[in-house]
Amino acid sequence: MDLPSSSRSVKGGKKMPVLVTSMKSGYEGQPVGVTHHFTAPGMEVQGLSISIDEGASVSTDMVVSVQEQSEVEDSDVKDVKLIADRKKKSRVYLQRFRKSWKELPEFEGWLSEGNASDKAFCIACNKELVAGKSELLKHANCKRHKRRYSDMQPNISVPIEISNAIAEPELSHTQRIIDLRSDTGTRPSKAMKDFMYDAVVGDDAFQEDPTVTALERKVAALLEKEAALYVPSGTMANLICVLAHCWGRGSEVIVGDESHLHQWAQGGIAQVGGVHHRTVKNLPDGTFSLSELRTLTRDNSPFYPVTTLVCIENTHNLKGGKALPLEWLDELGEMCHDLNLPLHMDGARLMNASVALGTNPSRLVSSCDSVTLCLNKGLGAPMGSLVVGTKDFIARALSIRKVLGGSLHQVGMMAAAGIFALDHVVPRLTWDHSHARAIAQSVSEVHSSAVTVELKGVQTNVVLLQCDNIRVNAKKLCQRLESVPDREYEDLGEKIAVLMMPISDSVVRCMTYCDINKDDVIAVSKKLKYVIQEYDNMMYLEYKINV
Repeated sequence: MDLPSSSRSVKGGKKMPVLVTSMKSGYEGQPVGVTHHFTAPGMEVQGLSISIDEGASVSTDMVVSVQEQSEVEDSDVKDVKLIADRKKKSRVYLQRFRKSWKELPEFEGWLSEGNASDKAFCIACNKELVAGKSELLKHANCKRHKRRYSDMQPNISVPIEISNAIAEPELSHTQRIIDLRSDTGTRPSKAMKDFMYDAVVGDDAFQEDPTVTALERKVAALLEKEAALYVPSGTMANLICVLAHCWGRGSEVIVGDESHLHQWAQGGIAQVGGVHHRTVKNLPDGTFSLSELRTLTRDNSPFYPVTTLVCIENTHNLKGGKALPLEWLDELGEMCHDLNLPLHMDGARLMNASVALGTNPSRLVSSCDSVTLCLNKGLGAPMGSLVVGTKDFIARALSIRKVLGGSLHQVGMMAAAGIFALDHVVPRLTWDHSHARAIAQSVSEVHSSAVTVELKGVQTNVVLLQCDNIRVNAKKLCQRLESVPDREYEDLGEKIAVLMMPISDSVVRCMTYCDINKDDVIAVSKKLKYVIQEYDNMMYLEYKINV
């Protein structure tokens, strides 16, 4: 803004004010400071008022520049309105980062929260960004980002079903996720999908689906039993078998205290069937004492439920995937025959046991009156289990399946996946066992006291890691394996998140399956060694400090 350009002289001792008479249009009253580009005796400047001592001869042909007091350090800016507009836009673009923006289609797969509330992070470009939506869109549309995102997309994609299992701050580091929580993490291969697509289907509720019928006959012949029934899941299969055996009220089932049927099935046989659990202690190899079993057996009494069924699990999940010894199975079968008790086998991983022992699966179930076989675990089928037994038993099981809501219709495509799995996946189960053994071997080689493994106990596709509960417990170990700190990436040169499952305070379960390959095993082994050595070094430092 300018003062009038006329010249005048002021005489006397009074101070005469020189007032600003005009302002550039568009000024919005922002805080301003005054800079005068002249010096003259007797002048004082305060705000926008300039006072001149009376009697001083000062030219009023002067320019007073007004500059907004902001963080923008631009002494050449003369247009105050332009500065105000910039500040207004800055307030819009620098608004707080919103989590919902990560879910927008244009930001999907590469955007994560940054280190500050007004920052975001580009996983593809490894770069902090201003978190305003306009700025993010501008970055998303630039050619360099598109090229990097296209190159890295296979590595940074996160399966929907496990995205919530990883802490969000760690996702920005993670490029590769290896899921070893369970062998239910399999996905149908392309060959399996093609086989499913070509399947002939019918209404299985009327037992008219030819592919389901073919699967049932195949499994019955495989286990050398009279008949089989296709059901949606292993949990339902075991429940159907118990209910079919314990048809009368007041029945009791003897199960291992660490069996899946007792620990992980929500007490379904009691909830749905009113069947009482009675447990016998599982031994380290998954078996239990036969003499203890005999003492637990109860006959008709007005004070107790009646022992009606004995259940076993093969392989035994919580005992590390142990395959039950053949001699023990034969002895158990003889005892159950003498006690007039039917024997049921939860064969969720029966084919793993068969491969581990090098024998036909029918040999493992020869003493059993009923068997379940899962197709949706390490065999890679998306769903389905089989109930196997006599024809009369299967007829009763069919009735129970109906009341439990497991009657299926055009399900031949899923049954086809089971047929494919038995023909093509079972022959390569030995690879899964080798991979599990390699992971266990890598842990053993560290010779740690914080995390240990029983190498001889790894028989199939299950590895149990024992935590000392001093430096680390099971939950913390799993959380650490999921994360990828910067230091780890610098040391290993890879960004790998490994998912495992804590099954107790001190035990972590790791399971291999057909989707895990050799490269995955190498990466998991390297990660495990690094993390376990961290905990060992932690104890060493504490010891040195205390000493």
